[in-house]
Amino acid sequence: MQEPGKAAVVERWRPRRSLWAPVLVNLVLGVPALVPLYCAQWLLTEYLPMDCRSSADIAGSTNCDYHTLDHAGPMMVVLVLTGAFVLALMVVVNIALPLARGRRLRSWLGSAALLLVPYAALWALYLSGLGL
Repeated sequence: MQEPGKAAVVERWRPRRSLWAPVLVNLVLGVPALVPLYCAQWLLTEYLPMDCRSSADIAGSTNCDYHTLDHAGPMMVVLVLTGAFVLALMVVVNIALPLARGRRLRSWLGSAALLLVPYAALWALYLSGLGL
């Protein structure tokens, strides 16, 4: 017969699940997340600082680039579509699948921040001069 407190001790020392699966999955999810992250970065650094918002404003402004203005619309569409796809993928992988399998969300949601690691790595390569 077991002692009354022994079951609690055995439960406490049960081996924890590995963090490798959430870490690797979120790092892999960071690869398709490169597209919306780059689009957001481009819109924030190229489009927003411009003085003009239409082709009629180009003649009277010194801080207006036609190519940036021309590419802003498609970049916004790509940002919305790929951002929605990556967000849906994140919800399915980090919330729906672990809940369906009876796993705790803490490790999955905690490792979701690793989604930014591939983008940060490419940005660091670009800044170091080794970029593509």
